[in-house]
Amino acid sequence: MTPAPATGTVDAREIDTFTRMAEEWWDPSGPFAPLHALNPARIGYIRDTVCKALGRAVDGMRPLDGLAIIDIGCGGGLVSEPLARLGARMTGLDAGARNIAVASAHAADAGLDIAYRAAAVEDLVAAGETEAFDVVLTLEIVEHVADPDLFLTSAARLLKPGGVLIASTLNRTPKSFLGAIVAAEYVLRWVPRGTHDWRKFLRPSELARGLRNAGLRPFEAVGLNRDPAAGWQVGGSLGINYFIAARKPG
Repeated sequence: MTPAPATGTVDAREIDTFTRMAEEWWDPSGPFAPLHALNPARIGYIRDTVCKALGRAVDGMRPLDGLAIIDIGCGGGLVSEPLARLGARMTGLDAGARNIAVASAHAADAGLDIAYRAAAVEDLVAAGETEAFDVVLTLEIVEHVADPDLFLTSAARLLKPGGVLIASTLNRTPKSFLGAIVAAEYVLRWVPRGTHDWRKFLRPSELARGLRNAGLRPFEAVGLNRDPAAGWQVGGSLGINYFIAARKPG
């Protein structure tokens, strides 16, 4: 069956790609193995950045205690679960109902209370759920949406004044074409072919502009790079993977 055309932020073809693999989200050797590998680095970056921005101590077992965080494009919950263990009141949002079913079942098995919802980000805005979250996460998702401007504007509206949005995505460079498309999909086969469309990657300047247009103030851009010896590390070149963090005035 051919997926329906994109409406709003949801690109049905992208949703179909990921929901066909939904049962494999928690397989560290499966198609989401790269996300499992980089997860410690991105969880550490989220924890440290949020604590610094919101004036919290980063040490202790639950440095995010009580913070309302939404993980937009949560997939099977690979980020939502670790952040819940750090004390956050997590909401996981994904337009793929099968992804949400897998995430919900895994969280229940782990004894975690995470509010998973199958919806698009603009659906929450339409329902009046604005200024509801201390932290909004858009990790490896903006390159998969149909309307990046609507996506970023909607995500920003969910954020409380003074809150933090953290985005991660792939840069649109020759280096990312070779690394994220040719190497990752065709040579090393880390992810299935067709997972990414290089034309939809955003340069840091484009993502920062979109965040500013959404009313946020970007304050940091850092790379996420794989060291052959040490694994994924935050810092270095923004040429392939990168984070941008932004604040909502108030």
